[in-house]
Amino acid sequence: MKKTVCVVLALLLALLCGCGGSGKSVPSRATVTSEERQFATPSDGDLIAIFTTSLGEVRAVLYPDAAPMAVYNFVGLARTGYYDNTVIWRSQYGFAVQGGDATGTGTGGSTIWSNNPYPLEADAGLKHYAGALCAAFASGGDVTGGNSQFYFVQALPDSVDKTQQEALAQNGYSESQIAAYAAAGGLPYLDNTDTVFGQVYQGLDVVDKMACVDTQHDEEGNETWRPTEEDAITIQKVTIANYPGPTAEELAAQADSSAESESQAAESESSADSAAG
Repeated sequence: MKKTVCVVLALLLALLCGCGGSGKSVPSRATVTSEERQFATPSDGDLIAIFTTSLGEVRAVLYPDAAPMAVYNFVGLARTGYYDNTVIWRSQYGFAVQGGDATGTGTGGSTIWSNNPYPLEADAGLKHYAGALCAAFASGGDVTGGNSQFYFVQALPDSVDKTQQEALAQNGYSESQIAAYAAAGGLPYLDNTDTVFGQVYQGLDVVDKMACVDTQHDEEGNETWRPTEEDAITIQKVTIANYPGPTAEELAAQADSSAESESQAAESESSADSAAG
């Protein structure tokens, strides 16, 4: 069994940091010590996803043993570049940050199985703690809802209060799970409706920043949770690797090399067309 260690969710000094002009604040997250799987440092070789975004880098370990279809779908799409240059279309402070829809609307999605959906995979050992990476499903865990969309749980550290903890105990949660919810915060009411298939181990502060941006309102003044054009968040690339994976600098170098190769290929094609003409 993996040695249980402390995972830094996002130590951000002593005081809350401001988040632009939105009036929201990046929460101060203490180190969480827990025997729960999601708070253990990944082991060498574990499958990870690296999200390179316009607000910084987020790294999450994936759990193919517990949620194979969600992981294989996500990994397959990421490797084809499906998520490259897509946007975060939902930034709901204290709840979740959601993306994964190439249309950018939150109404689309795709799968590696000819766009056929995949079923809910609710593993008893994985919970919706802050930082959980989850597959988005329709209300009630509709098995027709699984596609490319995903979200990061952005619940605040104090979001699971004593009353909720008592309810979790009555519903059969272990003392360790309840303690983890109390320390990290989370969305326990989603544990049996959506699939948890990963956990952020680096960059939860970036997820918090995503949740702090200004969001739009519709014509009737209702909150849409969609970032404004000025605060749009882009997922530039999702890289699948094995822990510890490439550094941010190595990823940047790879991106530059790829861009240069594409530019040279375009120039060669242009020259060929000119010669043919």
